[in-house]
Amino acid sequence: MQPERARPLVGVVCDVKMVPPHAFHMAGDKYLTALATAAGVTPVLLPALTELFDPSTYLKHFDGLFLTGGYSMVHPQRYGQAPLADQVYDERRDALSLALIEAAMARDMPLFAACRGFQEINVALGGTLHQALHEVPGLIEHRENKDESLAQQYAPAHAVALARGGLMQQILETDTLEVNSLHVQGVATLGGGLEVEATAPDGLIEAVRIAAMRFALAVQWHPEWQVKNHPQQRQLFEAFGDACRA
Repeated sequence: MQPERARPLVGVVCDVKMVPPHAFHMAGDKYLTALATAAGVTPVLLPALTELFDPSTYLKHFDGLFLTGGYSMVHPQRYGQAPLADQVYDERRDALSLALIEAAMARDMPLFAACRGFQEINVALGGTLHQALHEVPGLIEHRENKDESLAQQYAPAHAVALARGGLMQQILETDTLEVNSLHVQGVATLGGGLEVEATAPDGLIEAVRIAAMRFALAVQWHPEWQVKNHPQQRQLFEAFGDACRA
């Protein structure tokens, strides 16, 4: 086991969720475990208390930032649209994540994001989202079937094509990658300063990087799921860990 003092510290954004009767700041075990085992870093939860603390002050203590997936959506007011009645929002997480993205960019801090985190990066850089991909003509089904087991929900759903010469192609040394698909929303217009790293068969953007940063990668799928059993997804975490150590 790597000595604890040698492991980079990575800040992990928290969702705010009700576990009746109280609100909790939390992050999923699968993300924390993947960061600890595959990236070789120590994950530290960052509470969504932007009304009490300036989130940018968190980052001076850390070597990297990770944005998790989540069951809530980025509030559409952040990109000039009206909310949908059937969606769940977490505006405290929105405030935390968007502030941390800005601060990480200012510090050129290694950044890795999955699913909701991918969408947060697009919104933070001025992009917009399709709020309901299944209602967009020409797009394939990107949602999971919630009646299936977790193993079935997180099974590979489709391939993505990696951008030639992109960061992901350099890390993985391949042109395509099989990924899972468990998302309702996706990129409509790409944020400024983002480079496309991967696309789905229907053309939907599935991975991006912030071009001006040394390592800032975001993917729409869930690379953390059983990462030990998926060597290519593990490579993405390893590359993030290496960037944090650097």
